[in-house]
Amino acid sequence: MRDPEIRHPHPAPPYRALPHPLATIRAGISGFPSPAEDYVGRTLDLNERLVKRPAATFFMTVTGDSMVEFGIQDGDTLVVDRSIDARPGHIVVALVDGEVIVKRYEMIGKRPYLCSGNSQYAPIPLANLDCQVWGVVRSVIHEYAV
Repeated sequence: MRDPEIRHPHPAPPYRALPHPLATIRAGISGFPSPAEDYVGRTLDLNERLVKRPAATFFMTVTGDSMVEFGIQDGDTLVVDRSIDARPGHIVVALVDGEVIVKRYEMIGKRPYLCSGNSQYAPIPLANLDCQVWGVVRSVIHEYAV
């Protein structure tokens, strides 16, 4: 009797750099440029594009609807940079009273708050709360169902 073969339903595809055409505008030239001209030697590496400080970066998946007005939806992937000091207006990942949340850091009056991007959720005043900012959201990756 043979040992069963382990099969992965979706093996990882081989690494291939994605083509990244250089967007240029041509003015004052008649005729049409060659379509191949845009693809000469350019590739797009998403790690290079989205991760500025690899040692200080982590990814997390969003659950919930509290940030929809800021373009962050349920199921999105956040690229979070721990090396950035949070300033008002930054979207942050924070641990507040034992719960990991994603909110926008804002000053209302002279007091700090974590605010949702959904009017159904009230701003969270940070006075007298145990809050640790884990990092600042650098990018949001949104995938479409196909």
